[in-house]
This record gives sequence, C-alpha cells and structure tokens, in this order.
Amino acid sequence: QVQLVESGGGLVQPGGSLRLSCAVSGSTFSIYTMAWYRQAPGRQRELVAAVTSGGTTTYGDSVKGRFTISRDNAKNTVYLQMNAMKPEDTAVYYCNRPNYMLSWGQGTQVTVSS
Repeated sequence: QVQLVESGGGLVQPGGSLRLSCAVSGSTFSIYTMAWYRQAPGRQRELVAAVTSGGTTTYGDSVKGRFTISRDNAKNTVYLQMNAMKPEDTAVYYCNRPNYMLSWGQGTQVTVSS
C-alpha cells in the first residue's frame, strides 16, 4: 500500500519559519509531480505548491515569495519550507500526487499564533 506521511508541523509565531516533510512509501516516487495542500476549519482544501519530477514549481498566490517546495528523489520525500508565516497559514497540511491521487494521509497541523 502506498502511504503518505506528513510531518514537521507545529506552533510558530507570525513571521517565523517551519519546514514540512512528506515521505512517500510503497511506490516509485521520482516520476510523479508532488504537491502540498492545506485545509483550515470551514474552508475547502486548497493547493499550496507543486513540484514536477523535473523540479518545476508552482505556488498558490497566497504563498508566493514566502514558501518553497522542493523534493529529494533519493529519499522519496517532498518538502515545504515556509517563511514569513502568517496566521492565515494555519491549517492542516497534506501532500499528494495531483495527477495520480492517493488516499489522503492524516496531514500535519500548522498553527501560526502569537
């Protein structure tokens, strides 16, 4: 079974930084586009960032200039570096394959608060 395991979430102050990791097991990783999504209470899940197998990145408008997505194919892991964080970034963050969607993992909670 292919599994998605998100980690690295936590509590951070506004303006702070956090790095999330998504480990993918049970499947070939390197050929797939990977993406980060987030969902806050009462809101729909939204795309945060995506990175293709070749390293091309895409970002949602709300995080451009602040977040950076990257991948390490040797480790079957995708990362999300979050800088200059805002309270509106508070959400549960998930990873997935947008073109070949898997069952959602449990996500990792990110809370930005003073």
